[in-house]
Amino acid sequence: MGKFATIGVAGAGAWGLALANAAAAAGRSVTVWGRDGDALAALARSRTSPHLPGVALASAATVASDIEALAAAQAILLVVPAQGVREAATRLAERLAPRPLIVCAKGIERGSQRFMTEVVAEAAAGWPAAILSGPSFAADVAAGLPTAVTLASADGALARALSAALSGPNLRLYHSTDPRGVEIGGAAKNVLAIACGVAAGLGLGASAGAALIARGFAELRRFAAAFGARPTTLMGLSGLGDLVLTCSTAQSRNFAFGQALGRGVSVDEASAGKLVEGALTAAALAQMAHGRAVEMPISAAVEALIDGRIDAARAVGSLLARPLKGEDDA
Repeated sequence: MGKFATIGVAGAGAWGLALANAAAAAGRSVTVWGRDGDALAALARSRTSPHLPGVALASAATVASDIEALAAAQAILLVVPAQGVREAATRLAERLAPRPLIVCAKGIERGSQRFMTEVVAEAAAGWPAAILSGPSFAADVAAGLPTAVTLASADGALARALSAALSGPNLRLYHSTDPRGVEIGGAAKNVLAIACGVAAGLGLGASAGAALIARGFAELRRFAAAFGARPTTLMGLSGLGDLVLTCSTAQSRNFAFGQALGRGVSVDEASAGKLVEGALTAAALAQMAHGRAVEMPISAAVEALIDGRIDAARAVGSLLARPLKGEDDA
């Protein structure tokens, strides 16, 4: 099987199980671990999960309730929500020896305003960190539909080796040495997808949606440049590619959340009890942009909407009332 023959997956939600199946399809031996013992026991028995209806866990994947079962893994995919990355990485570091840790979350840690690889560096010192992101829905990957994403690490050789190990017949990984650009693309696009959902919920039409994607991408690039990301990274899968996917369909939880807000539903009702990463990232993104004097009016409007300072109609109105500028300057 070559390098990274054994892969651990920390997190047994939809994305974790989809990536476990993808790693198995790539010829890896996979161990899946999660915190919910009852859910893991049910998964081990039935090989199915309510998180991915109609999809069976690959036969090459084993299910473990003991975190130390991941000790045999040569690399671990950390597939938990962004706000849970610190706790999960800390727990892994307390029980296991260092090995590559690939974060598969898209967000910015609230409070600390840390990017995901920075969280790993603090919580699991000595563990080589990588970030996996790109235009991908768990259901598509789990169903074996063609998908391409980016895996980035500051260590180029590690990024290449991990990408080769995890690429299979239907999941293609492109490697990068710009983890900052990859994680910014993944975090910011969730916030922008909420804005596009709001426009859809207000019935503003496809033209308005396209304008929001284009201007949102301009915001994303400005923010990324302020934090040292490469422009080419933002033009790729983890930037423009993921933005287009997430901003175009209610299959995206962030888009669906924004769509509900646009229809007048409250923030709590719009989330429908589900995690919406963009809603948790919006405040951190806005604060970080303000700290570096980066103008991000769409993201700021989303943050104000979620915070309850404005309603959906006023959020859109505030954008339309902005001074006219040349496109290169706006």
